[in-house]
Amino acid sequence: MSIDSLRRSARATVSGLPRGFWWLWLSTLVNRTGAFVLTFLSLYLTQELGHSAWFAGLVVALHGLGGVAGSPLGGTLTDKWGRRPTMVTMHLVTASCAVALALVTTAWGVAGVVLLMGVSMQAVRPSIQATITDMVPEHDRRRAFALNYWALNLGFAVAAFGGGAAIFLGYRALFLIEAAAVTLCALIVFLRLPETRPEARRDPAGELVEKDRVSVLDVLRDAPFRTLVLLNLLVCLVFTAPWVGLPLSMAAAGLEPGAYGAVIAVNGVVIVAFQLLVNKITDKRSPAMLLTVSSLLFALGTGATALAGTPLVFAVTVVVWTIGEMVHVPTNAAATAKLAPEHARGRYQGVMGMSWALSGFLAPILAGWVVDGPGPDFLWMGTGVIGAVAALGYSTRLRRVLDEGEGQAQAQAQPQGQPQGQGQAQGQTITGKGGTDVDPTALAPAALDPAAVERALADSTPVDKTPADKTVSA
Repeated sequence: MSIDSLRRSARATVSGLPRGFWWLWLSTLVNRTGAFVLTFLSLYLTQELGHSAWFAGLVVALHGLGGVAGSPLGGTLTDKWGRRPTMVTMHLVTASCAVALALVTTAWGVAGVVLLMGVSMQAVRPSIQATITDMVPEHDRRRAFALNYWALNLGFAVAAFGGGAAIFLGYRALFLIEAAAVTLCALIVFLRLPETRPEARRDPAGELVEKDRVSVLDVLRDAPFRTLVLLNLLVCLVFTAPWVGLPLSMAAAGLEPGAYGAVIAVNGVVIVAFQLLVNKITDKRSPAMLLTVSSLLFALGTGATALAGTPLVFAVTVVVWTIGEMVHVPTNAAATAKLAPEHARGRYQGVMGMSWALSGFLAPILAGWVVDGPGPDFLWMGTGVIGAVAALGYSTRLRRVLDEGEGQAQAQAQPQGQPQGQGQAQGQTITGKGGTDVDPTALAPAALDPAAVERALADSTPVDKTPADKTVSA
């Protein structure tokens, strides 16, 4: 493949998205570039404050527990209060928590701050996902979610490298740097990102339309979406297990701690280097098929860890499940957006976020218990089985609902060379004589009569665009 073809492929991957998306992308990159708290929290608690490894593990678990509560909270605020206010507020709360960690030294004070930080960090995610859904047409959403996930990992890689280089400044200085980065992220959102929440529908009395009143329990009553959440929880448990079990397995194989650092770094390197390529390959593929394949890659990669004994083989297993991660994360986010009603996008993303947060709380506990009991090999055999079960669920329970309308969504992206007026996305208009806009659906009855089409264009009057159309072009 030539350099020119690589450039064209990269340009195609990042082109065609609205300006507001790129401001959101930049805010994600800035936010994650300063993500030092979670990276160095365990070392800070044990080396700086002198707490036990057990207490450090408890505090990290509290961060995950806070996320379980923060995700539905953020989803509800996103739909009721707005995307931008939720993002700005939760970013500022996170920044305040980072400052507090630099000042608080008591054990339970630190635990309380980390718990609140878990709430705020997870609460901001539904608003980000809902904003991408609002801004980006359906046929481009998986690509947009993949690009945002790439920014997250790129920023995290910079934070890990920069934090290691700047550790001489002290842990508290790193926490203050994170506070500054998150505050800058909130400033970008406040100044540059438009509010994209759709207007709520109201009856003549001014009350919210009854069927638009959606609670978290209502979201869980949506059977296809509930299945998607449960299957994602299984995948998340598999995905989280290596972050706890892998260093223990490598230690049991007689490898030095430094070997684990090199092996797990492969995850970030592969994502930063190949996320855009993977997105190009998987673009326009069946969502159900991609989720099935990603689950099998998780099963294969983690299951094969039981057979590894050298750093090279361990690194190969990481590459396998990292590819699964690159496929799964944007596809799952786009599937959630597909199933969510317009007026409940925040709540749906919030409930989905609960599965990620819950796995972050449960997986370390379960993985540690299995490694201490039956042993590491049983952990990896278990993750292999769980990943296979998730793959079976995606292929048998969700194929129809996730693949429904995929062809229509792809047709909205007008191929190069296609005649003007074909492949119009829902909500777009055709320009008539005098520069006025015509709703293409109004021409449908006259589609076989060229004279009728010409009369419609000549006599057209301007058509008001929906708030969603304005958002996409923002």
